[in-house]
Amino acid sequence: MLDEARQRTLALAAQFEGEQWLGPKLRIVNPPLWEIGHLGWFEERWCLRQRGCSSGFLPSNADALYDSSKVTHDTRWGLQLPTVRKTLDMLAGIRSSVHEQFSQHGDNADLRYFVQLSALHEEMHCEAFTYTRQTHGYSEPCAKKRIPGGNDCSGDVEIPGGRFVLGAEKNGQFVFDNEKWGHAVEVLPFRMSRTQVTNAQFAEFVEAGGYCNPDWWNKEGRKWLTVTRSQHPLYWRPGGRGWVHLRYDHTEPLVEDEPVIHINWHEAAAWCRWAGRRLPTESEWEFAASTVPGEPGLKRRYPWGNELPSTSRANLHGAAGYTAPVDAFADGDSAWGIRQMIGNVWEWTADWFQPYPGFVRDPYAEYSKPWFGNHKVLRGGCHATRACLIRNTLRNFYTPDRRDVFAGFRTCAI
Repeated sequence: MLDEARQRTLALAAQFEGEQWLGPKLRIVNPPLWEIGHLGWFEERWCLRQRGCSSGFLPSNADALYDSSKVTHDTRWGLQLPTVRKTLDMLAGIRSSVHEQFSQHGDNADLRYFVQLSALHEEMHCEAFTYTRQTHGYSEPCAKKRIPGGNDCSGDVEIPGGRFVLGAEKNGQFVFDNEKWGHAVEVLPFRMSRTQVTNAQFAEFVEAGGYCNPDWWNKEGRKWLTVTRSQHPLYWRPGGRGWVHLRYDHTEPLVEDEPVIHINWHEAAAWCRWAGRRLPTESEWEFAASTVPGEPGLKRRYPWGNELPSTSRANLHGAAGYTAPVDAFADGDSAWGIRQMIGNVWEWTADWFQPYPGFVRDPYAEYSKPWFGNHKVLRGGCHATRACLIRNTLRNFYTPDRRDVFAGFRTCAI
């Protein structure tokens, strides 16, 4: 896991050139040079320093440079960071030391936990490097593969609800602290769309003046509109016979049957009000992804079962390279016949990010606890998410104004 994540990091790093290593100063992304150095610092912090070891490759002031909980975001462009070459050498040296530790103590449960944490942390940053390239209009990190659509799967699925366990089970597999632990909840009957909302469906809202009608926006959404003066999704532009969108460093026609992407929570909620729909709750989303009709108590790790994700089941990293039609990947349907609950775009839910009952933070204290109450929950992963990171219980979280990330949504009937 560590080495696969590093291969991806280095492949992405090789695409940054010159001034791109710092990039424009923006509130929503990090300078790549800082972010890559942070990966090395994080790995040393948890896989070596935690065990009383050191690689000897970090600069003496590394905590003052790379500790994300203490180094404020706005200062990261002005730090005296090591050069690109020294940063990459630092990563290689730290990794060599971790390999040595793991070869000697690989059966140690704590070390295995922190190695997995470091690998998954790096995969999250690889996804961030990917949307950073979109944010800055850099070249695309990989070519998009043409994925054919599947059979028609429009409409809703009736789901009877019931009592089920929300959250992760204690089965020895790695999970983050905000997934702990599974607890019984009661889910009322609901109807969920079989697919994510498409570009064509969202375009109807835009063309109907949806961004100009305050009736579709809540109080915070109206504030956001006032500040941004948005009239359409972030990367959309009017084209000759429809809409085009900016994809990395080029413009291309909007594909109608692909999911709308780079949508924030306010935009998703406004579309729902306009369409007479609503966002699913976390409980509804996980119930639809995990449970099996007629088999109460059975809970799947993935919508299709417990087998690992594959390129035939989900549009994750390595499958399409970007969004695919919402009716593609039929092999990944949930037991209820709902498509692409894993992959393509992260899906906003209605809920604020909150701790589960009895929450106890893990050693990486800054992962979840600081963000409870002011972030919204997203589920399911996206086309840039590595398969080892995602599962039905995985909770992602962003502030409701973020639309630089690879987020879209699906809906439920009111």
